Amino acid sequence: MKEIVINKKYVVKLTAEERARYEHLVHTGKSAAWKIQRAQALLKADQGAQGPGWDDARIAEAFGVTTRSLQNWRKQAVEEGPDSLLEHQWAPRPRAVKLDGEGQARLTALACSTAPDGRASWTLNLLANKLVELHIVDTISRETVRQALKKAT
Repeated sequence: MKEIVINKKYVVKLTAEERARYEHLVHTGKSAAWKIQRAQALLKADQGAQGPGWDDARIAEAFGVTTRSLQNWRKQAVEEGPDSLLEHQWAPRPRAVKLDGEGQARLTALACSTAPDGRASWTLNLLANKLVELHIVDTISRETVRQALKKAT
């Protein structure tokens, strides 16, 4: 029995070639588990002539994923093609450098200077606050200060 779901924004319709490829992937079992799981979900979500057209709740229950994941997978399959679900996509890590060479030099000089009144030595929080106070950076975490000092030694 084929379920018909109305008002789905992203409807997956696999070609016969794609269905055959994903069925082969599932049946051989020689791929990573996440790839097999996604291929199974794609096969069940297929609204094409050959597909069963299961709804997201049924697929989620059958394969142990969330309905939100299935919505995201359907969107990606429609926008980028179903093969995009079977490729690892590493999110680029934002690497905005807080302290350039000059900033690191000023941090090192500050850490080597005399500690503020009432303190025996500089703490990471004190150094971070002083860097902001001196307008070397807009904001900085104590962890960034720690890593910069660790690199310097």
